[in-house]
Amino acid sequence: MSAHNENNKDVLSKIHEQIVKDQNNDSTQTGAFPMVKSRTKRISLDAKTTRARLYSSILVTVLCALLGFSYAIQVNNTTSTYETMSEDELTKLISETSTQVQKLEQRKNELSSQLNALKDTADKNEKAAEIARQNAQTNGILSGRLAATGEGVVIRISQGDKQKIDAAVLFTLLEELRNSGAEVIEINNVRVVTSTYISDASNGLVCDGTKLKAPYTIRAIGDVDNLQNAVNLAGGVGSRLKVKYGATVSVDPSDRVTIKSTRQAPQYTYAHVVGQ
Repeated sequence: MSAHNENNKDVLSKIHEQIVKDQNNDSTQTGAFPMVKSRTKRISLDAKTTRARLYSSILVTVLCALLGFSYAIQVNNTTSTYETMSEDELTKLISETSTQVQKLEQRKNELSSQLNALKDTADKNEKAAEIARQNAQTNGILSGRLAATGEGVVIRISQGDKQKIDAAVLFTLLEELRNSGAEVIEINNVRVVTSTYISDASNGLVCDGTKLKAPYTIRAIGDVDNLQNAVNLAGGVGSRLKVKYGATVSVDPSDRVTIKSTRQAPQYTYAHVVGQ
C-alpha cells in the first residue's frame, strides 16, 4: 500500500515538474515558439483553402443542376406545345400552313414562268445575234470588206502572143465565173465586187482604178468542178484566149484558196433602204 502511494507521488511530482517546464518555455523567447506558431498558421491556411474549394465545387454542382433542369423544362415545353393546343387551334394552324404552302407554290410557279421567259428571250436574242453575225459575215464577204478562204480555183493567164488581151475578154471571164457560182473573186490583188469594171488603157488594163499587168492571176472561191468547166468549156472564154489571143491558160483546183484583198464599203448617195 505504501509502495503504491509512493508511486503516485512520483507521478504527481513528474507532472508538476513538466507543468513548470512548460510554463518556463512559454515565457522564454526561443526558436521553438515561432516554429510552433508558424505551423499553426499553415494549418489554418490549408483549412481555408480546402473550405474554399469545397464551396466552389458545391456551387458548380448546383449551377449545373439548375442548367440541366432549365434545359429539360424547355425541351418538355417545346415537345408539348402542340399537345396543349385545342382542336380549333390545331385546325387553324393547319389551315394557315396550307395557305402558306399554296402561296409558296404559286410564287414558285411565277418565278419558273419568269425564268422560262427569260430563257426564251435569251435564246431569241442569241439566235438574233447569231443571224446578225452570219449576215454581217455574208455581207462583208459579198461587199468585199472581209477576207475569205475556201475551196476554189487559181487561174493564170499570160499575155497573148497574137494580140494583147483586152478588157472585154477578161470581163467576160469574170462573168462566166460568177454565173458558175463563184462567191468571191480576185484579179491581181484587186477584189471583184458587183460594181467592178475593167477598161482598156494605153499601157494595159485598169480594174476599178487599179492598173493590171500581165500575167493575170484570178482567184475564185466556189465549187471546183463548176469553176473549172467555166474556163475549160469547149468554145468558151478559155478557148478564145488560147486561139484568138495566143495566151496560155492554166486552171489549178485547190481545197484552200485565200483571198486577202478587201474593199471599203461604198457610200450610196441616191439609194436608200425601203421605208427610210
